Amino acid sequence: MKTTRVLLLTTMNEVDGLQAIWDRIPFELFMRILVIDGHSTDGTREFLASKHCETLTQTKPGRGNAIREAMERVTEDVIVLMASDGNDDPSCISQLLRKIDEGYDIVSGSRFATGGKTDDSDDPFGIRRFGNRFFTSLVNTFWRANYTDSTCGMRAFTRKAWVELQIGATKNETEFLMSIRAAKRGLRVCQIPMVEGTRVGGEVKARSLSTGWCFFMLILREFFRDTW
Repeated sequence: MKTTRVLLLTTMNEVDGLQAIWDRIPFELFMRILVIDGHSTDGTREFLASKHCETLTQTKPGRGNAIREAMERVTEDVIVLMASDGNDDPSCISQLLRKIDEGYDIVSGSRFATGGKTDDSDDPFGIRRFGNRFFTSLVNTFWRANYTDSTCGMRAFTRKAWVELQIGATKNETEFLMSIRAAKRGLRVCQIPMVEGTRVGGEVKARSLSTGWCFFMLILREFFRDTW
């Protein structure tokens, strides 16, 4: 039986980013393109309509809610999750899918693996870089994982893995929670180097301090859930 694949894009006022990456996306690798939009008002929805995309409008705020609502509509075997702001590199898609075909449950990009690079253009003090390394080290220590980047948003995963992990994230912690629970449950995980592109238009929606606090509390909840 042939494996079915869907590309899941998240958008919220990112028409500039979509226009920048659109022609570099290998659409031929997918049976379906699904977009979940957070009530864009900048022309994003009109752009998607011109491309005849299947577009959903999220009903609850937060990126995590958007992904969960979209996943309720997904019936395909493999999902590639990608942002639309220019940070995620479409050229990584074929490699992500190759690793899934090799039997991995989750394959994510890594901006901190050898050959990877993070975009620090809007993070001059390196707060996000430090935070990622810090939280990744905690995950590796607590759950004996070997991640180099536990929060990268660009990833491929099987629908079976998604169901098993029971991701209930509502904000920006979806990928981080996936990394933690995949390590806890012994799923086959692989990371590939990714060069993060510069954000194109739109606004940064994840604030470093609030996101960091969210990640810290998430680690505590997951750790004590195992311990007690």
